[in-house]
Amino acid sequence: MYSLSEDLNLALALADAADTISRARFTALDLVVTTKPDRTPVTDADQAVERAIRGLLAEQRPDDGILGEEFGIIGSTTRQWIIDPIDGTAGFLRGIPIWATLLSLAVDGVPVLGVVSAPALGKRWWAAAGSGAWSIDTRTADDTPLRLRVSGIDTLAEASISYGSLQQWDAAGHLDELVDLSRQVWRTRAYGDMWSYMLLAEGHLDVAGEFDLQPYDMAALAPIVQEAGGTFTSVDGQPGPWHGSALATNGLLHAATLAVLNPGQALS
Repeated sequence: MYSLSEDLNLALALADAADTISRARFTALDLVVTTKPDRTPVTDADQAVERAIRGLLAEQRPDDGILGEEFGIIGSTTRQWIIDPIDGTAGFLRGIPIWATLLSLAVDGVPVLGVVSAPALGKRWWAAAGSGAWSIDTRTADDTPLRLRVSGIDTLAEASISYGSLQQWDAAGHLDELVDLSRQVWRTRAYGDMWSYMLLAEGHLDVAGEFDLQPYDMAALAPIVQEAGGTFTSVDGQPGPWHGSALATNGLLHAATLAVLNPGQALS
């Protein structure tokens, strides 16, 4: 019923609405923070953003399904909007600006567009299948989108990587493999959350990966990385945001990185 261009325009409008709410609550002295059953924090801003997005989708795409971090799944999975209202809540509540609203539309389980909006960083990134990946700096008067392209680094020895957190790799039983990878690359950092993947799409990093993820953590990232020329899978090489981990590279380094992180395993 809708073109991908129309869906992308809607996603960007949803991001505008989300930014208005989240920006006003960032560093608010009366921010309400509670703990979910999985022991992760949630703020009133997370919930307000997701409610606003769900309300707009009910008006604009009433037949589509929704998967959101805070309020779960409703409706069809044939066309499913996937929402992380504030990716990086732990940083958000501590006043750290590395957080964003993540929005994606998956068609038959495949994310076909992604929007990452980070108002505290003054950045927004987006992509739709076949249309490239783009960004704008919302702090400037120039709103001309910049097309994104991953790096051309083709050896691990020259690569800069971001790995999320040591605790995640340790809990997943892959800490030794991460250390092995760190010994083979030029530079390691842990930039955190969505920012690692956006830096990769911009060509500033060459590899990004982490564990302990949900589909709403990844669905918006994958189209942006892929449309920028990169590759996005799980750490063991499975496509899509459904497998609990993420490995994004500039494409040139994907096979080599998978081999280091999965020693002795036959990968597709």
